[in-house]
Amino acid sequence: MEIQTTQFTEMTAVADDQNFKETVQKNLPTTVEIQAWLVSYLAELLEIEPNEIDVKIPFERYGLDSSAAVGMTGDLEECLGYELDPTLIYDYPTIETLVGYLSEENKVKA
Repeated sequence: MEIQTTQFTEMTAVADDQNFKETVQKNLPTTVEIQAWLVSYLAELLEIEPNEIDVKIPFERYGLDSSAAVGMTGDLEECLGYELDPTLIYDYPTIETLVGYLSEENKVKA
């Protein structure tokens, strides 16, 4: 009996974990929402209009220094609800590539 109880407990934990993942997945912003957030964030930071932001231009061309990049990553973490590597912006240097990475690697809804 004890083995069956243990197996049931483990199965329940797996089911609970799956339900948690599904709940988290449903609450993740979409790729469109992430891109819009990044455009808006960068536009506000640079004090320009969002339509002046080109998602294919590297962050460094907008004059983002390392301090601003780390700050943006921290604010993006809060938006997404999970931790990101602070060097992410250097690995994915444009809004387009960053959103693509977040969509593929982190299973953000399209």
